[in-house]
Amino acid sequence: MSEAPATRPQAVLIAGPTCAGKTALALELAERFPVEIVSVDSAQVYRGMDIGTSKPSAAVRAQVPHHLIDICDPAERYNAGRFRRDALELVTAIRARGRVPLLVGGTMLYFRALTRGIAPLPEARPELRAQIDERACRLGWPALHAELAARDPAAASRIGPADGQRIQRALEVLELTGQPLSELQRRAEPPPFAVASFALVPRDRAELYARIDRRFQEMMADGFLDEVRALKARGDLDPDLPSLRSVGYRQLWAHLDGTCGLAEAVAAGQRATRNLAKRQLTWLRSEPAWIGIPGLERQELVPILRVMERVAAR
Repeated sequence: MSEAPATRPQAVLIAGPTCAGKTALALELAERFPVEIVSVDSAQVYRGMDIGTSKPSAAVRAQVPHHLIDICDPAERYNAGRFRRDALELVTAIRARGRVPLLVGGTMLYFRALTRGIAPLPEARPELRAQIDERACRLGWPALHAELAARDPAAASRIGPADGQRIQRALEVLELTGQPLSELQRRAEPPPFAVASFALVPRDRAELYARIDRRFQEMMADGFLDEVRALKARGDLDPDLPSLRSVGYRQLWAHLDGTCGLAEAVAAGQRATRNLAKRQLTWLRSEPAWIGIPGLERQELVPILRVMERVAAR
C-alpha cells in the first residue's frame, strides 16, 4: 500500500472486497463533498439484477448522482474495454461540472483497465471459445490452467485455476496472436489524468466472511430467488452469459434448473461470494499504489478526507 499522491488527482478510486463497506464510505464522502459516484461493478450495469448485486436504492441514487448502473440488458456483454471508455468520458464530464468523480466498486479487472489501460487484444472468436469450453468439459479448468501456466506463467499466476472465463480468454489470445496475454497487457496506457486510489481492506477477515453470509441470507429474504426466477423466465438468457456468471445468480439458477436444492444453492452462493472476497483482497494487497483504509472510523478516514479536499478544490 502507498502514501497519498503528491500531485492533485482528478478522480478518486475506492476499491474493496464485497461487504467491506464501500457504499457506506462513498455516501459519507457524498455528505461532505460534491461527488458523483461511478459504479465499478461488472454486475450492477445490468437491468433487472438489483437484489443480488446490492444496487443502491432509488432513494440513494436520487440523493447522489450514480453512473454505470442499469445501462445494459442481461443478454448484452459488457466488458473492461467498454467500462474504460465509459469511465474516462464520465470523469471528464463530472470534472467539467465542478464535481468530484468517485469511482467505487469491487471489479478489480475494471480498476486495472482504468489505471493501466487496455492492451491491444483481438476480438473474441466464438468458435475458438467453443473449442476451449469443450476441452474444459473433458479435462476441467484446472488442467487448462496448468496448460496456461506452461505457456504464459505471468498470466496464470494472476488467474485462479477455477476461473474459467479468464483462463479461456488467456488461451484464446495465445491462439489468435501467438503472444502471451501478459506481454500484450504490458503495452497498455494509463489514463490521461492522475487518480488517487484507496483500498478498503478490513482487518478481520472472519468478520468480513460472516457479514457476507448474513447479507446473502438478507438478499434471499428480500426476494433474490424470485429475481433469478424472473430472469430465467425470459427464455433468452443462459447461465454462461457474463451477467449470470455473477456470484449468487449462477448458484440460484442451478437450483431452478433442478440440479441442487435451495439450501445447497444458498450455501454455494455464500461460499462463492467468500471466495470472491478472498480474490479481491489478494489483488488489492498486490497493488503498491493503493492507499489502505482498514475501517470506517474517523481517524482511519483521514488520508482519503485530505485527498478529497484537494480534489474538490478548483
